Amino acid sequence: MAEDGEAEDDEPKKKGKGGLIIGLVLALVAGGGAFAFTSGMLAGSEPGKPKPVSLSDDLAFVPLEPMTVSIGNPLDRRYLRFRAELEVGSDAKSDIEKMLPRVMDVLNTYLQSLEMQDVEDPSSLLTLRSQMRRRIDLVVGGDRVHDLLVMEFVVN
Repeated sequence: MAEDGEAEDDEPKKKGKGGLIIGLVLALVAGGGAFAFTSGMLAGSEPGKPKPVSLSDDLAFVPLEPMTVSIGNPLDRRYLRFRAELEVGSDAKSDIEKMLPRVMDVLNTYLQSLEMQDVEDPSSLLTLRSQMRRRIDLVVGGDRVHDLLVMEFVVN
């Protein structure tokens, strides 16, 4: 009888630990899958990532007007000077030029929302560039812009 009682006590403990381990494994798999999907690994290409272009492609460059925007606390009087060009197919150049006021508006709005800590780290330019590309793609539509070339990014 004592053996039966011990066996009954052992079973619930094993099931509890096994369920916990299975739950943790499933949570890790789900978290990893969610991270992969949202980071673009499963969705094909990362938003804002430059598309491969060969030298034989018919390209055009559309310069954006230089911008100076205030960064962070207005009392600090810090400014960001930004100048860039859009790399587009030559057939889309005139359409993109017509959309420049909207592109400038979305970039101006985004850059003015930045704080100093957003631009202090040298590697932050990659993230900022990706964010700007995503916003430009939303304004002009789809794959019309191949890349955003940052020509000047200076904080005074």
